[in-house]
Amino acid sequence: MKVGFIGLGIMGKPMSKNLLKAGYELVVCDVVKAAVDEVVAAGAKSAPTPKAVAEQCDLIITMLPNSPHVKTVVLGKDGVIEGAKKGSIVIDMSSIAPLASREVAEKLAEKGVDMLDAPVSGGEPKAIDGTLSVMVGGKKDLFDKYFPVMKAMAGSVVLCGDVGAGNVTKLANQIVVALNIAAVSEAFTLATKAGVNPESVFDAIKGGLAGSTVMNAKVPMILDRNFKPGFRIDLHIKDLTNALDTAHQLNVPVPLTANVMETMQALKIDDMGQLDHSAIARFYEKLAKVEIKR
Repeated sequence: MKVGFIGLGIMGKPMSKNLLKAGYELVVCDVVKAAVDEVVAAGAKSAPTPKAVAEQCDLIITMLPNSPHVKTVVLGKDGVIEGAKKGSIVIDMSSIAPLASREVAEKLAEKGVDMLDAPVSGGEPKAIDGTLSVMVGGKKDLFDKYFPVMKAMAGSVVLCGDVGAGNVTKLANQIVVALNIAAVSEAFTLATKAGVNPESVFDAIKGGLAGSTVMNAKVPMILDRNFKPGFRIDLHIKDLTNALDTAHQLNVPVPLTANVMETMQALKIDDMGQLDHSAIARFYEKLAKVEIKR
């Protein structure tokens, strides 16, 4: 199967390489030439525009930063919609607003093109090793047909409902992750300030009810002062913006989400937006005048 892949950033590049490893023929496109060259060197072919990708492929995957980028790439000039044939499918694996997913899907449907929204969770490490969690919205028959393609990049692929449900699920995921990191940061700042070794605290509580995948992934990074981005604060701000907007549209109060959003905004102002979201700990450290470390 020939697959088009548009968007070769921190997530899209390793995801596309995993498709190549799984034996799929790949046509890629990105505004960053170096990223395209790297994936081409791994065995892909390149196309100059999203339109050109869609002209060559019946399946087009997009992995882009936010709703406006998806709309431009799929619906804009030289976009996927201009090259896609009736019966083609777009799998948008970007994390965007659910209403934007539905809008894009409706426009594609007018041309006879189907769409799944399939945002992912797991950050760069899981994108590299092919164990992402994929949350999918769309028709079940399409989900079943393209499940093997998505599974080539993931450890878990789950159908959550109709188009848009994937991104609703991703917003829920991002709320839980952000609040979990904030809780971990607050707790370990307290332990450090109280003079208790934070590494010992981690060892003591990680196997109990407080333990979580987030804690296991992020506490070692904090202890090592390693804030190299697996998932940048700037991108988490984007996701929480979509979560807050969607919640307000649905009249759902999300006070804890609003609180952690302001924490991330403060870090962005302090020029930490490009750091991993584990750097939420640095907000609490600054307030308490301590540093969580081994």
